[in-house]
Amino acid sequence: MQSEVLSPAVKGTLNVLQACSANNVQKVVVVSSTAAVHYNPSWPHGRIKDESCWSDKNFCMKNENWYTAAKTIAEETALEYGEKNGLNVVTVCPCIVLGPLLQPLINTTSELLIYIIKGGPRLMKNLPWNIVDVRDVADALLLVYEKVGSSGRYICAPDRISTNDIVKLLKKSYPNYNYVNCENKDYESEVSPVTSEKLKSLGWKPRKMEETLLDSVEYFEKAGFLQDVEGCPCRLPHLFHFASD
Repeated sequence: MQSEVLSPAVKGTLNVLQACSANNVQKVVVVSSTAAVHYNPSWPHGRIKDESCWSDKNFCMKNENWYTAAKTIAEETALEYGEKNGLNVVTVCPCIVLGPLLQPLINTTSELLIYIIKGGPRLMKNLPWNIVDVRDVADALLLVYEKVGSSGRYICAPDRISTNDIVKLLKKSYPNYNYVNCENKDYESEVSPVTSEKLKSLGWKPRKMEETLLDSVEYFEKAGFLQDVEGCPCRLPHLFHFASD
C-alpha cells in the first residue's frame, strides 16, 4: 500500500506544481482532505481542530494508514513547494463528500452511505461523521481560487452527525430500507470537532446536511445503486474499516 498510495500521491502533486511553475501559473488550488487534519494524537483532547492541526504522518505510517499519510505528506509538500518557488498554493481539505454524482460509478464515500442505508452485515460504531456536499466543495474551490487574499489551508467540513442520527434522519423520508445496526455507545466526546470558520470568513455558505443526505439517496435510487445484486453483498469500504465492530 505504501508504494501504491504514498509515492504516487506525493510525486503526482509535485509533477502538477512543477508544470504550473513552468507555465507561469500564478495560483494553484490543491484538494487535500480532513484526513490530513484528524489523526494527531498529541492534539489536546476536546479542542476544536483548525487549519493549524496536522495529522501526524509518522504516527499514520507506523499504523500503516497510508491513505492519511499520503494526504498529509502531499499537502505539506504542496505548501512547501509554493513557498520555495513563489507559487501561490492554497489547499482545501474536504471531509466526507456526499451528494449527487457526476460519474456513473459509485465512489468510496458514497459506498459508506449506501452501507448505512442498505444495512450491511457488520455492526457499526455510532461515530460522528463530518459531511460536506460535493456542490459546496465545488463552490469552496472556486471561492478560494477567485479570492485574492486566500492563503494556506482551508478546512471544508461544515456539519457533523452520528451514524444513528443519519439513520433516524433518512428513515423519515425513506422508511423501507433495512439500515445498518449501530452500537449504543456514543463517541461524540471522543472525537474532536473541526471548524470551517476560516473558509466561511471568505463568504462560503454550505447547504444544510439534510439536503445533502436526501439528495444523495434520491440520486442513488435513480442510478440503481440501492438495488440488491445477487452475489454482490453490501460491504463497508476498507477506508472506513475502523467504523465497524
